[in-house]
Amino acid sequence: MSRIDESLDFIPVHIAILTVSDTRTPSDDRSGDTLVKRLTDAGHILAARKIVKDERDLIAQQLQSWIDDPDIDVVISTGGTGLTGRDVTVEAHRDVYEKEIDAFGTVFTIVSMNKIGTSAVQSRATGGVANGTYLFALPGSTGACKDAWDEILIKQLDKRHRPCNFVEILPRLDEHLRRK
Repeated sequence: MSRIDESLDFIPVHIAILTVSDTRTPSDDRSGDTLVKRLTDAGHILAARKIVKDERDLIAQQLQSWIDDPDIDVVISTGGTGLTGRDVTVEAHRDVYEKEIDAFGTVFTIVSMNKIGTSAVQSRATGGVANGTYLFALPGSTGACKDAWDEILIKQLDKRHRPCNFVEILPRLDEHLRRK
């Protein structure tokens, strides 16, 4: 069973939030606001925030920009993970992944099933790694963002979480790039 080891120090990570939408603006980006509040309440640092249109190239370019930034550890996007023609966030994420975290989508589906039943099959939430940066694509609903953060990310982005977590292996994600 998972638990928090209080004998370890919490280590804040730098997180960028990307909202993918043709219609959202900074004044009505509720899902982005939800993620920002949750990550800062947990003690993490908001490193950047942006809204981009549902265009695969624009999404991938923004992801790559943040992947290349050594001051960003994690990118969380919200929106564009559904099944419609404009939903291209997952494809943009996969354009930049070095490795996909297959179980992230599976665990997200399990969490969603407990909340919304079989409607969970319509989400294509995904996670991956590129250049030592974690990337997660979440649905655009505030409920889905809350569920992903509260049930998965808050735990995996806490070095004290046991038996294991994303933070403790963060320094080793790009070790293959440092080998000579």
